[in-house]
Amino acid sequence: MDRKGFIKYLEGKGLAKRTQNAYISTTKLFFNWAGMEDIQVTKPDVLRYLEHLKSKGLQNVTRHNHIIALNHYFTHLYSAEQAAENPCLLLKIRGIYKKKLHKIYTPEELEQLFDAYYQLFVRNYDDSHHRHEGQKQYAALGRERNALILSILINQGIITTELDRIETGDIDMIKATIRIRGGKRLKERVLPLKASQMGLIMHYLQNTRPKLAEYRTTESNKLFLPLPAVGKKGTDGDTLDSIFTTFTPQIKTIDRHFIKFQQVRASVITFWIKTLGLRKAQHMAGHSAITTTERYLPNDLEDLTNDISKLHPF
Repeated sequence: MDRKGFIKYLEGKGLAKRTQNAYISTTKLFFNWAGMEDIQVTKPDVLRYLEHLKSKGLQNVTRHNHIIALNHYFTHLYSAEQAAENPCLLLKIRGIYKKKLHKIYTPEELEQLFDAYYQLFVRNYDDSHHRHEGQKQYAALGRERNALILSILINQGIITTELDRIETGDIDMIKATIRIRGGKRLKERVLPLKASQMGLIMHYLQNTRPKLAEYRTTESNKLFLPLPAVGKKGTDGDTLDSIFTTFTPQIKTIDRHFIKFQQVRASVITFWIKTLGLRKAQHMAGHSAITTTERYLPNDLEDLTNDISKLHPF
């Protein structure tokens, strides 16, 4: 096993140290079992190893992780021209993407979730526990910003990390669209805004965001601005991710079925598949591969099964 070369390859992929160590250990287990030189390994050898893992009681997900590690190793050998082929090429473990989120929301339920948040935490929030007016305004600004964040999550179905990349110029009020910038995982796309979002966006841009900007020491084009920690006015605050430490528990108080915001995205994509089809859903979700979108099909099929059970219980 070419350990040094493999480490250099993994480092070049930008993988975390923990992931690198896991791949190295997993690959070492294979060669300890195989008892042969790496250039002698063939696809039947890898298949026999997978059967060996299965006989040991390892689940499909675990065997899938072994394939990933071995695929990286033999890709390294092939790229370095130390092997004529990659014996792991096109090998897949089926049945590993059947895990379903705890609850898939309907569009109506998502709308109710937003309405409940807005009523409880924006319009009718009890801020009597704040002693000073400055503290009340500070907290209110954060909740108003979070209301727009929630609106975009439940209507455009983006992931939370994409929120931090949205800039004010990405909102086109005339065309009623929002540009979602691409990243490592998802592609860039332009999504339509709903009529119900327009007033919320205008209020945020004209009133809430300028006040949030007063807490910053530098200018920023980002649509959503994090607030600095209490008592640290004049700093630029933490990353946008930090807001979810309080935002997520607030949503949980509204709906006991809510676990995390990934549920919201899964619900939106499931609805897109049902109403727009796989290809359109793939584009709107930002998926590079159609197979990623297909992972949400079990949600749609389960909803269909539930509908059939209600209409035809016998």
